[in-house]
Amino acid sequence: MKYASVPLNQNQNGWLKDDALPTAFPALIGDTNADWVVIGSGFAGISFARRLASHNPSLKIIVIDAACAAESSSARNSGFIIGLPHNIGSSTAELKKAQSYRSLLQEGINQLTSLISQQGIECEWENVGKYHCQVDTTNERVLKEYTDNLDMMSEPYQILAKEALYQKLGTRFYNKGIYTPSSILVNPASLIVGLANSLPENVTVYNNTPVMEIHHGNVAQVLTPYGTIRAANIMLATNALSRELAPVASQQAAMATFASITAPLTLEQRQKLPPMSSWGLTPVNAIAGATLRYTQDHRFLIRQHVTPALNGRITAAQTYHATQMHQQIFNKIYPQLADVPVTRTWSGTISVTRNGAPVWGALKKGVYTAGGCNGAGVSKQTIAGTLLADYALGIDHPLIGAMQQLGKANYLPPSPVLDVAIAVSLMKERYLGRSEV
Repeated sequence: MKYASVPLNQNQNGWLKDDALPTAFPALIGDTNADWVVIGSGFAGISFARRLASHNPSLKIIVIDAACAAESSSARNSGFIIGLPHNIGSSTAELKKAQSYRSLLQEGINQLTSLISQQGIECEWENVGKYHCQVDTTNERVLKEYTDNLDMMSEPYQILAKEALYQKLGTRFYNKGIYTPSSILVNPASLIVGLANSLPENVTVYNNTPVMEIHHGNVAQVLTPYGTIRAANIMLATNALSRELAPVASQQAAMATFASITAPLTLEQRQKLPPMSSWGLTPVNAIAGATLRYTQDHRFLIRQHVTPALNGRITAAQTYHATQMHQQIFNKIYPQLADVPVTRTWSGTISVTRNGAPVWGALKKGVYTAGGCNGAGVSKQTIAGTLLADYALGIDHPLIGAMQQLGKANYLPPSPVLDVAIAVSLMKERYLGRSEV
């Protein structure tokens, strides 16, 4: 019998603070019943469970995770909460779709803002915007397209040349950048752990409880190593991981991204930089370029390198390779800080779809999902989980239509065809963005 693959990162999440480890929930031992089982304790799963519980406190809701919220992909991202869609087409229909997307992202941010205030979640939340930067001095097309999109949505921005960027970022590596104020920076592990720890009383969380198989029926049976959950309804918050659990053909693929973080800069090292507050930077080429952050405690984060992870497993060798690459990139961007070491490297998975549309809604009677984050997960998956709960309970919400307007993800072929297609696509993007690193 073939069981579902279990995600595994052979590395430790660099956002976790050694002196503030998260509260652990127990593993499921024995059989039990529930009205709803939510598989996955990331942003989509936690917001879905919270919304169900708030609508009906009598529901028995169980959230299970193969590891825990602190080690989920939600906790392993770069900590950008994006309020704007990445790309907008030129047609009226595409602009309308972008406006719907922006409304969804902003509502996700609004919900998170309220929750961290109500629950007292400490997650280094900073409404500081972000920089979108380019190294190449010969091609203005990408940034021009970006500013045209911002103009169409009447979004504020500021164009910065090399010297102006140096004053903000402490490096002359980038030739040009666009600053937009509609982004928030957080410690994503602290955020998702705080959200998981503050769920309503009718939600029970079990950690270290991987789902091996689901037997679908009027009452589904969710099989885990040490117990079975019988439930009428299931929400799959696994994105592209554990594809064997979905009752339909796959529409999304898992890709692993790697991040590293440096030691905190000493006072002497900080004197080699202009006075800087914390900031975040995204590259014009998300595959080839490097995402950077300068944190409140004077560390640099470098995220670069994307590789297929269709079974959700990353080896120690892959992590080591990423560590060496990130140190080289950091030394190239900040040659004056060659004595600053990378101290931890980790991986996390994103779910990509062929056409950029989400996988959202009912997969079959009693089985729902909110996936296909396409690398913009925190605000997007928060609102996707919330709206899915309303949709599943038949409760009207004005943004359900906006969610549906994002379209449906296209079919993806199985391996090995999918593996080859992804490899070719990554090679193309790395070649096109070779000047950005």
